[in-house]
Amino acid sequence: MAHYASKGWYVQQLKERGINYHPTDKKKLETYRAAILQNFLNGTPLGVR
Repeated sequence: MAHYASKGWYVQQLKERGINYHPTDKKKLETYRAAILQNFLNGTPLGVR
């Protein structure tokens, strides 16, 4: 179990939703920073700040 709101926690939450890669770049989620993963989990597309 990853610590709440850590990078590992965000990756785990996204993978539970069936998201393993960036939808267009096809990069693994583990390559992104926690803040970007948080935005993606909250509905903001990856890479948009």
